[in-house]
Amino acid sequence: MARLKLSAATWVVTTITLLLNVFVYFYPNIVNAPHQCRWHNTPVHSKYSFINKYLPVAPWLETVLLNFPSLQEPKTRKAYENGRVSDINMLTFGDPQINGNWASTPYLKRLDNYGNDYYLGHIYNTMKNRLKPSHVAVMGDQFSLQWIHDSEFYNRTLRFVERLFPRDPKYKENVLEIWRKHQDYDWIAWLSRETQIDPQDRYNSRSYRDVYDWYFPEEHQPNFENPLFINLTGNHDVGYSGDATWQHMARFHLLFGQNNYVINYNEGTPEAWRLVVLDSLSLEGPALQEEFRDYTWSFLENLKKSNDNFKGSTILLTHIPFYKKAGLCADGPEHIYYENYEKEPYKNGKLRSHNHLLYETTQQVLDIVFPNADKEGIILTGHDHVGCNTWYGHHDGEWVASGEKEASDRKHVREVVVRAMMGEFDGQTGLVTGQFDYAENAWKFEFTYCSFVIQHVWWASKVALLLTVLLQSLNFLL
Repeated sequence: MARLKLSAATWVVTTITLLLNVFVYFYPNIVNAPHQCRWHNTPVHSKYSFINKYLPVAPWLETVLLNFPSLQEPKTRKAYENGRVSDINMLTFGDPQINGNWASTPYLKRLDNYGNDYYLGHIYNTMKNRLKPSHVAVMGDQFSLQWIHDSEFYNRTLRFVERLFPRDPKYKENVLEIWRKHQDYDWIAWLSRETQIDPQDRYNSRSYRDVYDWYFPEEHQPNFENPLFINLTGNHDVGYSGDATWQHMARFHLLFGQNNYVINYNEGTPEAWRLVVLDSLSLEGPALQEEFRDYTWSFLENLKKSNDNFKGSTILLTHIPFYKKAGLCADGPEHIYYENYEKEPYKNGKLRSHNHLLYETTQQVLDIVFPNADKEGIILTGHDHVGCNTWYGHHDGEWVASGEKEASDRKHVREVVVRAMMGEFDGQTGLVTGQFDYAENAWKFEFTYCSFVIQHVWWASKVALLLTVLLQSLNFLL
């Protein structure tokens, strides 16, 4: 009788395990509408020509191919093919905010942090393998706290490239080398080098052309196996401007890359577009290190000078959302400054936190970054974990945000505050599709979310799997 009960329990648990793991690995088509977890208006073909020849393109077939990426026809790496420019395919991930482990951290919390890394990594691996993006952007706040020593910064960065967003060996050599040495970074030497750079030279060193791969920039072709990876500065990575230090900024540059830069694609052609990465945390103050503000505004002024020769569309990536009236998003406008701060009195009067950029800052930045009235643009930001979607229209020289497209004297610019990928926000992936419309001679941008579920379901699938192995083993032995 006991053996029969054990056998029955084993197969009940096994069935539950199978269902949970099917759900976890095929969630894009179980949780989401068909259009949400794929590139906009982009057919998917099999790598087997006879399937493409004899089976019509049907939703069920594309669903199979999307969920079994090894069956897909490889994407061409050519930037142009048959006289047409390749699409922009970008995955965006909002605010992962991974926690750290300290000597006092309970073991249960350590296990939770360990599992959370792989929960987020499962989302990235699923979407990367399914869709083969050309670009990947993490919208800032890689970490949960900026006030950590270099040693802990190295530990979390290692987890970032090994567990959350795993890269091929070549693409994480720098992180691994620094982690192995585990020496405090000489930020004073970095400070000295930065302050001596001529402003024009600094901009030139942060202005790129047709880069799809940081390690092989001369390729000038999309790399779908190792997409161009972009990390934005978040307030939990470098701090708001009122408390961001040279040490914060130095180690971010060392491991995650520059905080302001532009990549021009297809320059001088009708299909021109650019990707602007902007450190919005360094736009406003008063700042603890005013040099950071100077550098960011200098970058924008030089970008403005290049606008005379730029006739295309812009994708802007930054962490802090732009100004909009209260009620459009979960977070309304708010700026908080240090006041009567006895712990660190030298910060009094400086910017402590903000939800949006100021109205004046918003107007200046949008005028510079989106100079062409006849071209659409898109802004991707983070910070507000709930996410938000608005459209900036232009009226009498003023940019105005609204929840839908309203009358405008120029093409709209869409801002998507990318919902956080954390479990409590259902593990979101934001999909940006850019396609060149040859009839209108302009880029068109679409954005959708692909949702997972709260992390407890992922945990349940792993616990159930372990329990199934244990019960099946007992059944076999008995």
